[in-house]
Amino acid sequence: MQRPADQTDQAPVVIDVNDVSLVYPTADHPVTALSHVNLTIRKGDFVSFIGPSGCGKTTLMRAIADLEHPTSGTLQVNGGTAEQARLDRAYGYVFQAPTLYAWRNVWRNVMLPLEIMGLPKYEREERAAKAIALVGLSGFEKKFPWQLSGGMQQRVSIARALSFEPNMLLMDEPFGALDEITRDRLNDELLRLWKQTGKTVIFVTHSITEAVYLSTKIVVMSARPGRIVDVIESPLPRDRDAGTRDTAAFLEVAHKVREALAEGHAHDV
Repeated sequence: MQRPADQTDQAPVVIDVNDVSLVYPTADHPVTALSHVNLTIRKGDFVSFIGPSGCGKTTLMRAIADLEHPTSGTLQVNGGTAEQARLDRAYGYVFQAPTLYAWRNVWRNVMLPLEIMGLPKYEREERAAKAIALVGLSGFEKKFPWQLSGGMQQRVSIARALSFEPNMLLMDEPFGALDEITRDRLNDELLRLWKQTGKTVIFVTHSITEAVYLSTKIVVMSARPGRIVDVIESPLPRDRDAGTRDTAAFLEVAHKVREALAEGHAHDV
């Protein structure tokens, strides 16, 4: 499949994974989490990692974030090491759970990384207000996490990740615990954010529909040892809505993802 017209191959490479393997030592025998993974992600891509539980999706994302360290191979982020990208605050990380501080309201939760960075008060307030507005929570600044729905809590988590204006957003199944209606709504909100900010997004999911709806590129992974079975480029335009899921192009991409998942499973049984 061809990359959409507005996502050309001329965009600079921001993540380059070259023959990366990651092995965890254990008491009885080593566990291979990633096996000879190769992947290129360009600026402005929305890339979803999909595969069965334990296939290394989150491990690969954590390696990009310098939270895990490959046993072999090379991994570059923004042309340098993953460690340097972390130190440069090149990415915001959104976890499966919102991980908000219960004693801080929305405003102060979003402010937290800006306080840690030591930014002046006026700049912290400006950035926090902008991030809260981006996720549609203006007017909720004084609410505490227990006063918000699960979807709203996750929006706060996204706002916090956006507050220090990173180039990339890494999202580890951020909507997995939400009901389908809320999940669909937040998928639309995330697409709006992506189009508005132009950030590179890496997104871990178990949902084929979610991966196809959101992504310009879908990375299909096999069961452990985690390896990439296929990288599927999406022909869908950036402007997507609920009706996109009923189009022939959408169904074709979903079928290709299912075939790749089945192929990965067949090779591992």
